[in-house]
Amino acid sequence: MRSTTAKTHRRVTPYWKGFADGAPFILVIVPFAMLFGVLATEAGLNVFETLTFSAVVFAGAAQFTALQLMQEEAPTLVVLISALAVNLRVAMYSASLTPWIGAAPFWQRAIAAYFTVDQSYACSVAQFEKEPQMTVPQRMAYFAGVLSPIVPLWYVSSVVGALMGTQIPPGWALDFALPITFLALVAPMLRTAAHVVAALVAIVTSLLTAAIPYSLGLIIAGTFGMMAGAQAELWLDRRRLRDD
Repeated sequence: MRSTTAKTHRRVTPYWKGFADGAPFILVIVPFAMLFGVLATEAGLNVFETLTFSAVVFAGAAQFTALQLMQEEAPTLVVLISALAVNLRVAMYSASLTPWIGAAPFWQRAIAAYFTVDQSYACSVAQFEKEPQMTVPQRMAYFAGVLSPIVPLWYVSSVVGALMGTQIPPGWALDFALPITFLALVAPMLRTAAHVVAALVAIVTSLLTAAIPYSLGLIIAGTFGMMAGAQAELWLDRRRLRDD
């Protein structure tokens, strides 16, 4: 029995391991994307524009931020800056992934850059740190596997939400998907004191700046959180050096 189990484990390729790790996100991706489709139609976009928005941007948080500001009739410049600011975390994701997949062919890295989102980053970094002996092709296969159950459903569910529009009953409460998605992603990543400090500072700052128009308080909160986390990391490093 033990031999059979070991052989079965060895047959699981990096791609299918990634697929299995990404599959649970379907539970929140579907209602999340449907909610985006509904809000997009409420903001005045048609079905084709909604699908194009999802395909071109492919960043849920930035898309929701842009839609909210569009509904508030915010200036176009504010919409663009806010959406870009929300997506600044992806630049940090890319920097973090570079040591793991930076040696991949350019075309693979270009595709990975487009598909670097919270889910693919969180799963991939956790897997790469867990099994650092993986080769670059294996890492790229795992990365693709994580995305395989997510990407098609994101596009399809966005269209479904746009088609259904305001016909979706309010009692379905699809907006629960947004906080749950980020809680599921962020909670396991709070592995050090610096991470916790960054999260707490960002939360407190976002509450204190909630009254600032156009949701600009979120940008301020994110900036303060990153600064606090960086300072906490430096302080902890200096303390470790003194203890040594």
